Amino acid sequence: MNSATNNKVLTELFGATEGTMRLAKQAALVVAGIAVLAIAAKIKVPMWPVPITMGTFAVLSIGAAYGARLGLATIFGYMLIGALGFDVFASSSAEKFGLEYMMGGTGGYLVGYVLATLLLGTLARKGWDRSAPKMALAMVLGNALIYIPGLIWLGMLYGWDKPILAWGLTPFLVGDVVKLALAAALFPAIWKMVSRTRD
Repeated sequence: MNSATNNKVLTELFGATEGTMRLAKQAALVVAGIAVLAIAAKIKVPMWPVPITMGTFAVLSIGAAYGARLGLATIFGYMLIGALGFDVFASSSAEKFGLEYMMGGTGGYLVGYVLATLLLGTLARKGWDRSAPKMALAMVLGNALIYIPGLIWLGMLYGWDKPILAWGLTPFLVGDVVKLALAAALFPAIWKMVSRTRD
């Protein structure tokens, strides 16, 4: 791998690297990332025991591809649009949206999105997305950071006597393993392609 790419994330390998054009590229990436998050949140792939939702995959992938700073700007932009009442979240709708929806059962997971984006961006900066085992571990850690505040918020909201794990964790683990495997294969493959074109 070219030494010039050692500390870079994927989106820093193309386009302008300084000045106004760099800012324009970053702004375009934020807009594109918000669109990807909004679309991915609505995608449901049939799977047992529940369909796979692609929102978390998009969050973690954007964190890895964008890095911590640009990834956070994208996530915060996405949440701002959601807070303004646009139907961009996984279970939001024309009747259930905005801050009221964000403060419901999904609220803790949205906090987790921020934490996971920061983590994946930081690990990608260290090169974890170039190795399948490390990218798989990064996905596990990122998912943990989504689930922990999500489950805590569910418990606080509905009571710890309720089946919190059955509501907010165990049905999604099979899908998470599939998404983990996809990311662990995809990111190192992209880096190998980049390496071949730059060597």
